Amino acid sequence: MKKITRNKLPGSVWTNPLHFIGCGFGVGAVPWMPGTFGTLVGVVAVLLMRPLSLWAYIAVTTALVLVGIYLCHVTNRDFGTHDHSGVVWDEIATFPIVMIAIPKTGYWLLAGFVLFRIFDIWKPWPISWLDREVHGGLGVMIDDVVAAIFAWAPLFIVYKFFYS
Repeated sequence: MKKITRNKLPGSVWTNPLHFIGCGFGVGAVPWMPGTFGTLVGVVAVLLMRPLSLWAYIAVTTALVLVGIYLCHVTNRDFGTHDHSGVVWDEIATFPIVMIAIPKTGYWLLAGFVLFRIFDIWKPWPISWLDREVHGGLGVMIDDVVAAIFAWAPLFIVYKFFYS
């Protein structure tokens, strides 16, 4: 049986601005399920981006992902890890992908949140392969980008064919 371990972060998360942002403004310090809490910050980001046009939303989402490659690389390098569980910028930056062209309201956000967490935790192929084989900041981000696309696809299909 797998032992559940508590998430532990270096103290630099509170003193280094890059570590603080990479750890989701401190949310990554939550002792259990930091990725889930990071995704909740991603939900807040989506709500803040709600007034944007579709193209502006996509541009901001792209910028969050590109910044994330750098943030996750630097923070994990400084922590001496490949993908520390407390570095949750990948969940924050990629959750908005799930909500591209989807209403940013109650049930849709909840469905997107649940689907994203399922794919991010379960890591079906090719997500698991990317998680193992791609390193650095790109490696930390790319598996979450693909998990977000996997979550977005069924959500978009249901929305387009049954609700619009």
